[in-house]
Amino acid sequence: MKQFDRVNHEKLFPQSGRSITRGHKLKVIGERTKGEGGCSMGLERPLVAAIIVLFSSVIIVVTISLLQQLKKVALPVGYKYGIVFDAGASRTTLYVYRWPAEKENNTGVVSEFHLCHVKGPDISSYDKEPVQAALSMEWCLNRTIEKIPAERHNSTPVYFGATAGMRLLQLEDQRAAAMILTEIENFLRSSPFDFKGAHILSGKEEGVYGWITANYLLDNLQQRRTWIHLERNFTVKTTGTLDLGGASTEIAFVPKQHPHMSETVIITLYSYNYTVYTQSLACYGRDEAEKMYRAKILQNAKKKSSIEDPCLPSNYTLTLQLKYIFDGLCTAADVPPNYDPDTNATFRGTGNPVLCQQKLLSIFSFEYINVGGNWTQKKLQPNIHGDFVAFSGFYYSMEALNLTGSFPIETFNSTVQEFCSNNWDQVQQLFPNVSDQFRRSYCFNANYIYAVLVQGYKFDQESWKSISFQKEVKNISIGWSLGYMLNLTNLIPSENQVIQTPMSEGVFCGLLFLFSTLVVFCSIFICMSIIRFL
Repeated sequence: MKQFDRVNHEKLFPQSGRSITRGHKLKVIGERTKGEGGCSMGLERPLVAAIIVLFSSVIIVVTISLLQQLKKVALPVGYKYGIVFDAGASRTTLYVYRWPAEKENNTGVVSEFHLCHVKGPDISSYDKEPVQAALSMEWCLNRTIEKIPAERHNSTPVYFGATAGMRLLQLEDQRAAAMILTEIENFLRSSPFDFKGAHILSGKEEGVYGWITANYLLDNLQQRRTWIHLERNFTVKTTGTLDLGGASTEIAFVPKQHPHMSETVIITLYSYNYTVYTQSLACYGRDEAEKMYRAKILQNAKKKSSIEDPCLPSNYTLTLQLKYIFDGLCTAADVPPNYDPDTNATFRGTGNPVLCQQKLLSIFSFEYINVGGNWTQKKLQPNIHGDFVAFSGFYYSMEALNLTGSFPIETFNSTVQEFCSNNWDQVQQLFPNVSDQFRRSYCFNANYIYAVLVQGYKFDQESWKSISFQKEVKNISIGWSLGYMLNLTNLIPSENQVIQTPMSEGVFCGLLFLFSTLVVFCSIFICMSIIRFL
C-alpha cells in the first residue's frame, strides 16, 4: 500500500516531487559550504601567525649567533715572566724575560725586560765565605721585585745557572762549590718568586743555549713552520755562535755532516729539530788563558825577577803574586819547583805585536783540552759551515780596536799590529776612562782571539769573513741566558685566552634556547595544520 501511494503521488504531482528534492540538495550543499568556509577562516589566522613567528625566530637565532661570533674580542692576558741568574766566570748578571701568555708553536715569544749586574766578583770567588755569594744578589733581586707586577710574583720562575768558573771550582773543591749553591738556593727560595733550582751548566749546555739565543734574535727560528704555513717548503739557514768567557770558550753550529755524534745535540724549537755541533774548551777562556800564558813565559824566562812580555805595552810593568797565576786547575801542571804563592813576579812590557802573536800561537795549539780536570786530545771538529756571530769576550776585545761587525782578516792583522806597537802612555791616551786592568790587556786579547779562531776553531782567510762580532741584536744581549729561558718556556703552560662577547654566556644560551624552541613548536603547528586542512 505504501509503495502504491508513493507511485501515485509521483504521478499525480511530478514537478512538485522534483522541486522538493533539488531544494533539499541545495540546502544541504549550502550548509556544507558555509561550514567549510568557517573552518578555513578559523585556521588561516593561527597559521599565518605561526609562520611569522617561525621566520622571526629563525632570523633572531641566526642574528644573535653571528653577533656572538663576529663581535667577540680577545682580551689581552698580559705577560708571563721568567728570571735567569747568569753566574759567569767574571761576574753575575740577572736577566728578566717576559713573553705573551699565548705561545707560538709551543715556544714563547721571549724578550728581555730587565737586566741587573750583581755587585762584587763572580760567585766562585766566595769559596771561603759562601753566605756572601748569596747576599751579593740581594740588591738586584729587590729591584726585580719592583719591576715585575705583584700578581705575577708567585707564578714567575727563577733559574740560577753557573758556568765555567763554577765548573772549575767544582773540579778543584767540590764541597766549596756545593756550599755556594746551597746558600744561593736558600736565599732565592725565600723570595716571592717560584724558585726552580740552581744548576751548574755543562759546557755543552752553555754552547747550545748561546746558539739558541743568537738564532732566535736573528729571526732564524721564528720563521720556521709557523702554524699558518705548515706545509710550505723551506731551507733551514742558521747562524753559528762563538762565545768567549773568562774560563772557557764555546763554538756551536749546524754542520753539513756530523762525524762525532757525541758532540751534537738535537734541540726542538717552533716544531722543528736542529742538530747542533757544540764544543766547549775549558781553561781557554780569556782570564784562564792569560794565566796559562804567563805561566809559560815565566817558566821559559831566563831572569825570573823581570820577565819580558811582548803582549804588554812598552814602558808598562806588571807585578803579580804567583798565587794569581798558579792557584787554579788550568795552570796546576806548570807550577814551578819550590813554589811560594806569595812570591812576586814582574812582567815588563815590550810592545812587540809580531812576537806576541808568535808566542800565543806556540803556547795555544788547542791539540789538548781539559775534560773533567784531565787534559785529553781534542776530537776532530767538523768543517766550518755558514755564518757566525761572535759575542761576549770576542766582541768586547774587538770593540776596543774599533773592529765590530764583519771585516777581512787582513784588516784585523794590520789594526792589531798598529795598536800593539803603542807604548803605555799612548794606550792611556786612547782609553782615558778605562782601568789599567782592562786597557793593558787589549793587545793580548786581540792576539789570543786570533789564536782561538785560527788554531782552535780552524777559521781561515775566507771563512773569517763570515764572522760578525756583535754585542747584541735588537737591543738584546747575546748570551746563553736568553736561550735557556726560551727553551724552558716549552715547559711553562700558556694561559687560556680571555674572550669578551656582546652577550654573556648565560644570556646567549637563554635566548638561543627560547627562540629555538619557538622554531620547533611553530614548525610542528604548521605541519599539523596543513595535514588537517588536507
